[in-house]
Amino acid sequence: MPPMMRLYEDVLSNDQTLRLALPALPRMIFIVHGTAVIEGRALSDGEAWHGEEAVTLTPGSGGVTCWRFELAPADAADGSIAGSAVVSRQKLAASAETLPAGDLLLRGDSVAFPPGGCAFLHRHQGPGIRCLIEGGIRIDTKGHSTSYGPGGAWYESGPDPVFAQAAADRPSRFIRVMILPRDLRGQSSLQLVNEDDKSRPRSQQYKIFVDAPIAFRAL
Repeated sequence: MPPMMRLYEDVLSNDQTLRLALPALPRMIFIVHGTAVIEGRALSDGEAWHGEEAVTLTPGSGGVTCWRFELAPADAADGSIAGSAVVSRQKLAASAETLPAGDLLLRGDSVAFPPGGCAFLHRHQGPGIRCLIEGGIRIDTKGHSTSYGPGGAWYESGPDPVFAQAAADRPSRFIRVMILPRDLRGQSSLQLVNEDDKSRPRSQQYKIFVDAPIAFRAL
């Protein structure tokens, strides 16, 4: 069975004795609000950690809200966490049926649009989960159009063409984790569908958090 791409939102109180222990999986943890220490590294709003090993997260003095993106075997245990000092929920899970064969790369970044910006009809070379952190966006794909506000999450298979239209009245930005062929390290995964769009200026701005090979291998 294909592996799963999963996204969880973890909200931890400021209990300094609290430790969030996570099993070994390829993942990126993005700090939405607050502070945390992950394996000795202090992180705050807008920063990200990545790795494949088992990891422990400790909330900062004001607590922390984070988004946890993971690639997991289909039969892996649910990653939700229950406890009086932790509120954890799965925002999205999808079967990564279009995972590229061979050696893989985990890429985590943010994609920002000015008011009214768009992403022309395009594909990517691997699947991924996106989660909107500010603004608004409409995603058109496979004959459906869906609008998202802050905190809204969606999955893109990669091969299926997508058009994205950002809100007209405010900047918009989403956080994204994709699983790509390893030989794309340092290169764009975007492929424009329409030839005319290739010469048009693009409005997106990118910030890369991680672009790292992972040991997980598609069969």
